[in-house]
Amino acid sequence: MNRHVTVGLDDSTESHAAAAWAAREAASRGVALRVVHVEEWPITPEIPLTLTEALVERYETLLREAAERARRDHPGLDVTTEMVHGRAGAELTRAADEAEVMALGSRGLGGFVGFLVGSVSLAVVATSTRPVVLVRAERPGAEAGATESGAAAGGAGAAEQASAGAEDAAAVGSPPDVVLGLDIAHPSDPLLDFAFGTAARRNLPLRVVHSWSPPASYGYAAILDPEIGTGLGRRAAEGLTELLRPWRSRFPEVRVVEKVAVGPAARELVHASRGAELLVVGRRGRRPALPHLGHVAHAVIHHSSAPVAVVPLA
Repeated sequence: MNRHVTVGLDDSTESHAAAAWAAREAASRGVALRVVHVEEWPITPEIPLTLTEALVERYETLLREAAERARRDHPGLDVTTEMVHGRAGAELTRAADEAEVMALGSRGLGGFVGFLVGSVSLAVVATSTRPVVLVRAERPGAEAGATESGAAAGGAGAAEQASAGAEDAAAVGSPPDVVLGLDIAHPSDPLLDFAFGTAARRNLPLRVVHSWSPPASYGYAAILDPEIGTGLGRRAAEGLTELLRPWRSRFPEVRVVEKVAVGPAARELVHASRGAELLVVGRRGRRPALPHLGHVAHAVIHHSSAPVAVVPLA
């Protein structure tokens, strides 16, 4: 099968935003775009033929219009459409496994900034062997919930929330970039390659965020040696720089900004997503029988203000 980016399409606003994202991604990669709609309604004698035909016509129109829009926005882009019948989670996961990237729409969390990830999207994100990107529609006044979402993700106290709000306000005025959440204790070539490749193709800076937490014995040790925290932070920063060295050489055109922070990774990444064009995180393992995400990825995909790419680490 030819190389392609796939988007799962329905008639929601978020799904159309995902289709636009996928078209741009396919164009930047120089590959085809595949637009897929999954029909779950059963075809039985009890359903009138006229209703069945109306539904088919409705979604064929949806697919055709999405393809026309993608071709118009990206002249020369090869676009194919497909309507399949079956369980949405299984069919979209199968489609994702055949693609370089899968894009899905996720609706906002009401007054919060972020995503509401349904069972279908969760199943695809948690079990696909390929990267899956969750995209939401732009919503006026989205900035209002930024501090709330950061608190929800990290359990920050009042002082931390105020600080996060100030950081978020500054981030909104900054140029867009790609943000990568990286655990230097568990580096992943697919994760790094996706983040660096995306930044290179879109000519954007890459901000790499590594969060670390002091060991349980830190409180007592800090009393004996107040400089221990500085030493731990310095070693984390040195480890991050060393890990990124070969990737900087491989992608010399990408401007890389490194950040090492103390505290919960989810909170730091949610804050970092403010003003970002894409937030990239990893997911370990594959559990088809029980879709599962780590706590960091779970918090991030629910509260990030940017599209989130979840990349399998293995």
